[in-house]
Amino acid sequence: MDGSWRVAVNATLHCLTGCAIGEVLGMVIGSSLGWSTWPTVILSVALAFLFGYSLTIRPVLRAGVAFGAAVSVALAADTISITVMEIVDNAIMVAIPGAIEAGVGDWLFWASLAVAFAVAFVVTVPVNRWLIARGRGHAVVHKYHDHAAH
Repeated sequence: MDGSWRVAVNATLHCLTGCAIGEVLGMVIGSSLGWSTWPTVILSVALAFLFGYSLTIRPVLRAGVAFGAAVSVALAADTISITVMEIVDNAIMVAIPGAIEAGVGDWLFWASLAVAFAVAFVVTVPVNRWLIARGRGHAVVHKYHDHAAH
């Protein structure tokens, strides 16, 4: 795997982490409260963006960047990646009959979510590679990673 693919995979893993935290939390809340599909999906997407951006903002803030600027960096770095990931994984969850309604105690719910994340990851890696190759997406965060370690 060449360096650009490795960077894209790492960026996508970063994106998947934030999306998964928000997505699982949203799906668990919506399913546990007996919500229908669309309110559950809306909550999951909102939380995925919240956690995805938060995971990017934190190291940028540690690098000494002001909060407003850190938010701008996160928006520039992650919006396309999170959007692609959310479209793909939620489309799969909605397409699998009964997946969301199955509830957190049912294997169908968790197996569907795992498949949705795996497919979303595979679809999003080339998107991130394309963005990074053009100096966009997660590439805008890289200059802050070295400073955060000090």
